[in-house]
Amino acid sequence: MKVLIVDDALFIRRTLKMMLEQNGYEVVGEAENGMEAILKYKELKPDVVTMDVTMPQMDGITALKAIKKMNPSAKVVMITAMGLESTVKEAVLSGANGFIVKPFVQEQVLRGLSAFQ
Repeated sequence: MKVLIVDDALFIRRTLKMMLEQNGYEVVGEAENGMEAILKYKELKPDVVTMDVTMPQMDGITALKAIKKMNPSAKVVMITAMGLESTVKEAVLSGANGFIVKPFVQEQVLRGLSAFQ
């Protein structure tokens, strides 16, 4: 399964990449913000996107909406440190396929993506 990791924090991107690759996922790309995520999604056509909510230039929910507009069947799992109910609700209404809350552990990430295998 091909995964695109979107997070403004390099540490988070590296952590996710290591977790996923150790468990048989292929990380095809990384992006630091929503604008980059949209471009990389078009270019790389991943099976799943992990998308941070809070990022500079363009937030994850705006990027989620743009990706879903391009491809309504896109699989996007939101990753956020904010467990705010309103944020979760907005992401789900915008088409998010799941949620992972920071700080996360490997089992949580794998469970969040296992539904798409």
